[in-house]
Amino acid sequence: MAQGLFITFEGVDGCGKSTQMNFLSEYLEKGGYEILCTREPGGCPIAEQVRDILLDVGNGEMADNTEALLYAAARAQHVAEVIRPAVMQGKIVLCDRFLDSSLAYQGVGRDLGVEQMFKINEFAIDGLMPNYTFFLDFPPHLAFERMSKKRVHDRLETQDEAFYKKLYDGFVMLAGRWPQRIMRIDASGDKFQTKDILREKMDGILRKHGLWHE
Repeated sequence: MAQGLFITFEGVDGCGKSTQMNFLSEYLEKGGYEILCTREPGGCPIAEQVRDILLDVGNGEMADNTEALLYAAARAQHVAEVIRPAVMQGKIVLCDRFLDSSLAYQGVGRDLGVEQMFKINEFAIDGLMPNYTFFLDFPPHLAFERMSKKRVHDRLETQDEAFYKKLYDGFVMLAGRWPQRIMRIDASGDKFQTKDILREKMDGILRKHGLWHE
């Protein structure tokens, strides 16, 4: 059985990751591919319990390094229980957030350092890096406005606009660091324009890996 692909979606909150991942999943399933959609933090029972702790607005006193380690712990379980087995079974795994979110949010946003966050997560992912990452490049001030309209926010969605800008700059930096893996997708148009861009990119990936279905 041929090994599958592991593709992640990244960007600031409100950039449209979840919507685009669902669009792409539907497109690939119609093309006959076996797809697994998952998310971080979470994706399996143990990691979902860690997610509840991380996003609980009552945990406002959580230390930044505690936050970083909890994300890594949830990721370790997610990789071992869900992602790696699915990829080895030949599935295409689509994941809403992964390693790059920790590098941007905790490494840049919390000023803990990208290299430090990479070291922590290197142990957690045990060598499993995404084949490709779609960074949805959406203006941070518009993403902040979009998220501000939500009636209920989790702990990480209560950040101010300056934090959104810092995160965005972090993702841009990561895209420059790993240009072969991270594809910077212009998401400033409407969701259907972004959907078309992603389909074209995905078609190219499938052809490159000999997985294209005629």
